Amino acid sequence: MTSVLFRQIRVLDPAAHCDRIADVLAVDGKVAAVADAIPESDLPAHTHIQEGAGLVLGTGLVDLYSHSGEPGFESRETLASLRAAAIAGGFTRLVLLPDTHPPMDSPAGVEWLRSHSQSHSQLQLGNSPNLYTWGALTAKTKGEQMAELAELAAVGVVGFADGSPIQNGALLRRVLEYGQPFGKPIALWCCDLAITGNGVIRDGVAALRLGLAGSPAIAETAPLATLLEFVAELGVPIHVMRVSTARSVELIRSAKEQGLPITASVTWMHLLLDVLDVQSYDPNLRLDPPLGNPSDRQALIQGIQDGTIDAIAIDHSPYTYEEKTVAFAEAPPGAIGLELALPLLWQTFVATGTWEALTLWRSLSSHPARCLGQIPATIAPGQPAELTLFDPQIEWQVSSQTLHSLSSNTPWLGQTLKGKVLRATMS
Repeated sequence: MTSVLFRQIRVLDPAAHCDRIADVLAVDGKVAAVADAIPESDLPAHTHIQEGAGLVLGTGLVDLYSHSGEPGFESRETLASLRAAAIAGGFTRLVLLPDTHPPMDSPAGVEWLRSHSQSHSQLQLGNSPNLYTWGALTAKTKGEQMAELAELAAVGVVGFADGSPIQNGALLRRVLEYGQPFGKPIALWCCDLAITGNGVIRDGVAALRLGLAGSPAIAETAPLATLLEFVAELGVPIHVMRVSTARSVELIRSAKEQGLPITASVTWMHLLLDVLDVQSYDPNLRLDPPLGNPSDRQALIQGIQDGTIDAIAIDHSPYTYEEKTVAFAEAPPGAIGLELALPLLWQTFVATGTWEALTLWRSLSSHPARCLGQIPATIAPGQPAELTLFDPQIEWQVSSQTLHSLSSNTPWLGQTLKGKVLRATMS
């Protein structure tokens, strides 16, 4: 029997709307008791006691979408290193986009990923997050021909997403119609590549000053408006990925007020940074969608606060040093984040009083689970002990030695962060 008592710890359980100081007893992978105080006489023999003063015990974090290097680009990230990075960042559920090489657009690919992941997990010591995958919406995620959605649904993909924008409106409408009966989430990124052109930064004064090609906000909002018209006509539930503009937040808020069945997510770096941070020309700030103007970032922050934006996604995108050590406009878009997101978001929004702690935790835990159609974790007797233990005060330096990811493409490389996950446990 394995038992742990978290004594007088701050418990964050957004599914139960709980933020309190309590004792939590976990026994053999399940929550055995939650109380103001649990007498030591009630503990099983050899219970490990974790003093909780200053610590946070929350439900496990859930990442809606991230990228794996394996298969195809193992020099960027393997499944083993990806899972290690996820658990080190407090994520107990991790969902992969299908844009691997080869892509997850067939049952054989999904089965390979599942078996390979399980074999690695069995060899690892300690915990490993539950790994899921999105099935591709289109063949080879190229947006030209619909993938075999029925076959993918049959092998248990969590839902359907390409991770890249579908440019053909007729194909998109057909995909929505055909995918609806499977009852799985459909996640879409709204971006008109023709309007974006060679833009690498959000269009505006900062783009002109920096001498970088701008991508106008309408490149996101025009296809989003079209998608919302499809949803209104067909009644198909969808998830809007990578929301990055203030106008998109307005459109989504209006659509929700009209009762359209949509959820939405923003990536974590778009909440922390904007075009003003790009003046360093750090290629690790080259993202897609690009970082927004300050007004975009403030709208996204408010969208999380008021629930217009349901979830925060990590969109972990590993690249090697050689791939990212190029001029800003030539760098592949994306940055890692599984191990960095929680401490940086906590210090920026919770420690400053901008958000309540439960606002951040629900956006990283219970709401992403619901967007996936999954049951959120909860800290209650009899429930699986899917827990993240977080110390908001501990300091650590971001380096290739301290990161579990094989890649270190992050603008915070070499910096000291405050806040670190001490442990994440699975049932």
